[in-house]
Amino acid sequence: MAFEYNVIAAPTRGEKAKDAKSPTDRYALALTAELNRMAADGWEYLRADVLPSEERSGLTGRTTVYHNVLVFRRPITTSGMTAELPTVSQSAPEPAAPPSANIQDQPAGTQDKAE
Repeated sequence: MAFEYNVIAAPTRGEKAKDAKSPTDRYALALTAELNRMAADGWEYLRADVLPSEERSGLTGRTTVYHNVLVFRRPITTSGMTAELPTVSQSAPEPAAPPSANIQDQPAGTQDKAE
């Protein structure tokens, strides 16, 4: 069975609610709301990951920032919106057209460098 995947940023703040007294409870409420929102669209929660991202820092500097993301998946079906996704062929790619110069006229070992 083939799947399509969706990765979203994990909530960074909790939601205020009458029953959520502690910061942990508020964060759990925000996370639950996000999981339920995605599930309503047919996405199955798969896992949470922390992934690095190199970002600019000032004019010339770079720094690594880590992002918390939630990974979801759902089966690809032949109906609906998911049918428009491109499929990946498992067959070998066809050879490219030869360059305009005849490869046999080139010295041995330079055929890859002809382009």
